[in-house]
Amino acid sequence: MKTISLDVRERILAAYDQPRRTRAAVAHWFGVSLGLVKKLLQQRRRLGDVAPLHHRAGRKPKILPRHRQQFQTLLKHQPDLTLAELRTATGLACSLPAICYALADLRLTYKKRHSAPVNKSALTLPRPAQRGRPRRRIGM
Repeated sequence: MKTISLDVRERILAAYDQPRRTRAAVAHWFGVSLGLVKKLLQQRRRLGDVAPLHHRAGRKPKILPRHRQQFQTLLKHQPDLTLAELRTATGLACSLPAICYALADLRLTYKKRHSAPVNKSALTLPRPAQRGRPRRRIGM
């Protein structure tokens, strides 16, 4: 559903404010629902403004900026905390993937490798096997 522009909202309310205009008549005249006219009147009465309220729509985040700050400080002191330990340390009531997504947004990852430099004197993995038949040596 598209948001109705501020101009149309103001014209709807101006038409309603004229004497002997009902909400149903205004809704019919502008081709909007009666519920929209009621909501605009309520919003003007409560807030004094009829602008669209996009910032209030949707689900509210459980992980707030202060929680993200806590993640950074906790992981700075103890970088091997698990997601469950982070959740209990911050007192959040959210899922573990939500914490994982928040850490990814902060570019904090758990790297599964040793912090020591790679050993260059010895092979760490055996060489892969040759495919097919073994080579025959010529001249022996």
